[in-house]
Amino acid sequence: MIKRVSHIGIAVKDLDKGIEFYQKLGLELEGTEEVPSQKVKVAFFPCGDTRIELLAPTSEDSPVAKFIEKKGEGIQHIAFAVDDLPKALEKAEESGITLIDKEPRPGAHNADIAFLHPRSTLGVLIELCKENKH
Repeated sequence: MIKRVSHIGIAVKDLDKGIEFYQKLGLELEGTEEVPSQKVKVAFFPCGDTRIELLAPTSEDSPVAKFIEKKGEGIQHIAFAVDDLPKALEKAEESGITLIDKEPRPGAHNADIAFLHPRSTLGVLIELCKENKH
């Protein structure tokens, strides 16, 4: 079901400051994009076979803004790449995992995404994603 870790999502208040920090670490910015459906602007840094994904809220009512308000900046989710997202969601639900998204939806980096609820994933927000070609 899971192929690899696709990315680690890190919530930040200020995307420019986040970009500057990760560039200081020696990572190269791959790009930025806005995801209106999630009310975030994201920046991607390749790191081996995975990416660091910085998420900055574009609205006070975005899930990332609520996360930062409650927990502060930091790791917000871990995303796993899958070959067949609908099948992965079906299998997760059959296994007793609570789904946030019962159907895939568009996400950043031209991927289809769906989230699993932290209350059934040991407190970690997990994203399953089907990475599509650009």
